[in-house]
Amino acid sequence: MDKIPVEICRVRAQARLPRYMTEDAAGMDVHACLDAPLTLLPGARALIPTGLALAIPPGFEGQVRPRSGLALKQGLTLVNSPGTIDADYRGEFGVILINHGQEAVRIADGDRIAQLLIAPVCRAVLREVSELSATARDSGGFGHTGVADDNP
Repeated sequence: MDKIPVEICRVRAQARLPRYMTEDAAGMDVHACLDAPLTLLPGARALIPTGLALAIPPGFEGQVRPRSGLALKQGLTLVNSPGTIDADYRGEFGVILINHGQEAVRIADGDRIAQLLIAPVCRAVLREVSELSATARDSGGFGHTGVADDNP
């Protein structure tokens, strides 16, 4: 397995470095970096600082994704999922959490709030044409194959 070197800088003294929680984990857990706990009411969202900045190599991106346990147990997820950290961004990255649950959720300094993946990026070269090639699906959109109960 290839390992990509990524420089990381603490922009807040108390920031915790992300880390893989198991040997084969795809993402590193990211921690909240807060001066004081905050409460996220049902339906509310907030930008949670991480206290960290990254230097991601060209040809890669950082993907910030929800933690499944928080989503299941507390209804917390990310508003923009996955969030993207571009290779040329050098500022502190944050996590935009939203509470889809029915109870208020307290978030404290050091809480694990998201996952960070480093992934390759393939850049497209767009070529304008007057029409596109046909496919069996063609322009069939949402629900074009029916719903699960419709299929025998």
